[in-house]
Amino acid sequence: MIVRRSAAVLAVTAVIGTAAASAALADDSSPSASPSQALPSGLYGSADPTYDGVWRQSLTLLAQHTTGVKPAVKAVDWLTGQQCANGAFAPYRADASAKCDAKTMVDTNSTAAAVQALAALGGHEAETDKAVAWLKSVQNKDGGWGFAAGGASDANSTSVVIGALAASGTAPGDTAKDGRSPYDALLKLSVPCDEDGGGAFAYQPDKKGALAANEDATAAGVLGALGKGFAATAGKAADGADCADPKKLTPGDAARNGAAHLAGALRGTSHLTSAMPGAKDQPDHGNTADAVVALAAAGRTEDTKKPLAWLEKNSGAWAAKSGPAAYAQLIFAAHATGTDPRDFGGTDLVARLAAAGPAPQSAGQTDAPGEKKKDGDEDGGLGVWWIVGVGLVAGIGVGFLISGRNRKRQP
Repeated sequence: MIVRRSAAVLAVTAVIGTAAASAALADDSSPSASPSQALPSGLYGSADPTYDGVWRQSLTLLAQHTTGVKPAVKAVDWLTGQQCANGAFAPYRADASAKCDAKTMVDTNSTAAAVQALAALGGHEAETDKAVAWLKSVQNKDGGWGFAAGGASDANSTSVVIGALAASGTAPGDTAKDGRSPYDALLKLSVPCDEDGGGAFAYQPDKKGALAANEDATAAGVLGALGKGFAATAGKAADGADCADPKKLTPGDAARNGAAHLAGALRGTSHLTSAMPGAKDQPDHGNTADAVVALAAAGRTEDTKKPLAWLEKNSGAWAAKSGPAAYAQLIFAAHATGTDPRDFGGTDLVARLAAAGPAPQSAGQTDAPGEKKKDGDEDGGLGVWWIVGVGLVAGIGVGFLISGRNRKRQP
């Protein structure tokens, strides 16, 4: 779910060419400023937030909420202050006092992630209502969403928006465009059982309309098909075969199919591998954490045990290098499986996350660290979902492009 910064930069640079459709939907007047070297005191992480500020902040606040931690007021205020007047969020606005205009690169992933966090915290109905209204206004005719408003629907973006709708109390199935809901969009991205990668989700169809299995999109698609968000809890296992008849596919069937695919992909090494160019056979910690959440949400708790144990043993250095969004992903995996995030393979994920930004108002069972940002945060914690969206929206390729989610990673 985390993407390397170089990939993120390339992905976002490429998407600029297609920004017109999305930017036209942002209101007001005056472009977003470039980030200054002195980062806002309310922002988590020490890396350049240009491409993931709102994303990593949203995951951080949501992860803190799941552990009983009350975030710092200025951390929440920073996030709400990033919202444009039309309800949308851009990845980062250095000067939040400047009005959003046609050059402000708002996107569905940043907006939906912010909704999930603010809805969980409570007391932010004004912000979440405006954000949801904007998301509905840019829904595609197939019922889904792309990373940029007006971009082709993809499994990751559609799923993160479903999570936002559910978190805000809006029924995803009733959120339709031309009679099609986001579940209809996801079903079209479910790889038929009799094809290679059957049961998985594709990020998007290729130019010929073919679907290629993508583990990142599959982890996202399972949660989306179940109507759940990042902080999902364990669900009940569904009855039936691992791969349901694609001709009679329901969202529940698609989720079960996707979970079965993930379980199979994890069976050998207990972790997923990176799809980034030049990263052959390298483990993908973030995607593995996402897969654990998806499996737990689908009721396949037995299948989460080995990958969770692998994460507990091997994710420490990765999270320390990647920053707050990485710690948040691990906390979500712990939350979904009932594992103590304060003793995750000997690491207190809650304390490590708190140390990456302003001290929380209350720290639950963990002493609140100081405000000094201790994590290297080279990646800025970009989720694979986020990066996948950027990369594919820009047409950089098919396969894994990017977060927590490879925006430059794609199917």
